Amino acid sequence: MKWRGKATLAVLVAGSALLAACASIKPTSKTEAATRAEAAPVEAFGGIPAVTLPRDAAAMADFLKAEYASDQGDHKAATQFYRDAAQADPNNASLRLKLASIYVRDGDLHEALSEVNAALALDPTLVEAHLLAAGLQSATGDEAGAEKQYQETLKIDPDSQEAYLYLGTLYAKQGKYDEALATFRKMIAVDPNSFLGYYYAGRVAAAAQNYPLAETYFHQALRLNPDSELVMMDLGLLHELEDKPQEAIKVYQRVLITDPSNETARKRLASLYVGQKKFDEALTQLQHVERMETNPEDTRVKIGLLYFERGDFDRAATEFNLVLGAEPNNARVHYYLGTVYGEMGEPAKAEAQFDLVPPDSEHYIESRIHLAYLYDKDEHYDQALAALQQALNKKPNDTELMNFMAGVYREKKDLPAAISIAKKMVALEPKNDKFHFTLGALYDEDKQKQLSIDEMRETIELNPSNAQALNYLGYTYAEMGTNLNEAERLIRRALQIEPEDGFYIDSLGWVYYQQGHYDQAVKELERAWDLAGDDPTITEHLADAYEKIGKYKQADNLYKEALKKAKETDQVARLKDKLQALRDDSRTQP
Repeated sequence: MKWRGKATLAVLVAGSALLAACASIKPTSKTEAATRAEAAPVEAFGGIPAVTLPRDAAAMADFLKAEYASDQGDHKAATQFYRDAAQADPNNASLRLKLASIYVRDGDLHEALSEVNAALALDPTLVEAHLLAAGLQSATGDEAGAEKQYQETLKIDPDSQEAYLYLGTLYAKQGKYDEALATFRKMIAVDPNSFLGYYYAGRVAAAAQNYPLAETYFHQALRLNPDSELVMMDLGLLHELEDKPQEAIKVYQRVLITDPSNETARKRLASLYVGQKKFDEALTQLQHVERMETNPEDTRVKIGLLYFERGDFDRAATEFNLVLGAEPNNARVHYYLGTVYGEMGEPAKAEAQFDLVPPDSEHYIESRIHLAYLYDKDEHYDQALAALQQALNKKPNDTELMNFMAGVYREKKDLPAAISIAKKMVALEPKNDKFHFTLGALYDEDKQKQLSIDEMRETIELNPSNAQALNYLGYTYAEMGTNLNEAERLIRRALQIEPEDGFYIDSLGWVYYQQGHYDQAVKELERAWDLAGDDPTITEHLADAYEKIGKYKQADNLYKEALKKAKETDQVARLKDKLQALRDDSRTQP
């Protein structure tokens, strides 16, 4: 029996894809996190401007092909067409800038710098070109050149928040705290609601050990974004530096209200609690707290994460690649960039980045999970399993990793291996109803019907509100044609929990069909088909019911529709037989 309902195996492990350095960011193109980020008062910076359309006919053709390929997510083809367009129209400054931005996104900083310099030679007023050139120079260690480019940007555009931000953090990296604070004050003067202006002014003040001023700026940032984990975590560290453990505890507790999964906040909180219990005098916080680093690379990581939350993956990739230009061994950023490439549909690049995350990195396990997901998506099951095994070698009893692995074995059609892992999950967490459900469904697919029924009963005993298990067991009985009254009761309980689930409604209709109540069956199956008609089994059930009440033409049409959607060999053969039998039946002929 096919796994039915909204969820089957948990393919992605809860928390496995966290980008948890400075905000709760999960790798998904348009998530709740992205919506949260868009609503937050965090200013977005300008991107590469629209390209001035090439005058040359060949360049125009290549440019349009590049735009189309980019819209279709074919970044490799888009890059080649942009190159061709730039060669055909070499004097188009904005086109050269566009090409430079693509090179940065792909990690080719040398070619990017060449193109951006060409763009500036053609048009020295291009603000975005100055900013990109500054970023590239900073990434390659030319801080003086970067400073000059940021200053040039501010001459052209005195309101450029991005130039202020990176120039200020560059000064802070060099230990020029007065210049850095002055720069951030200008940034705030230009935009009094500049969240990042206040936040980085606070970080610079903290680095300069002006803790009261830092606290003032952090609180101003929180006034603009009260739920910012970014600010709260730094404020907590600041209180530790100030030897204010109680204030730090309050801040970390506030973080955990917003994000209970924030492990860093929990570790800091635990450290403070232990310190309060075991020492008579105040903790020497500087022995336990990392110094707040404020530099362009740190800033770019945070900006990249913010772009990620907004779903702007091109800009996120650009920021992370610039960081890696300066810090090629930054495992955390390799992990972030791999996640971004995964979202952009570039699995080869994603895999290359994840492979650069070493086993001693805190992101190693997450990188293996992402790799496994990419391999599984492309049906490279053995590679997916190898990546998951690497993660399990680090966390041998992690049942969520096992759950993912069982799912991959199931997709590989290796049911004995999937069952073996599911049994280990149940042994480790015998009270986890979801794991019993997983094991029961796998037994069912492996034709071990009674073991499946036993596990579903155990699931329901552990959690009487597990709608999936209630429906699964009820549908199992309906398929077997036994215990139909109990099947009806089980499915109705599932529908009380999720009344609009098309699969559950289909199960109820199938019970009526098996009971011979065909009119009632049609009523429920039509409702199920309206809700989940893309499922070939639901379509087949409705066709069966139509055939029983004499609606032969409708039955014929639905059998054909189900046949188009069916993928399982058994169902395809069964539908062909039903179609042939319907056409051979003299009652169905005009």
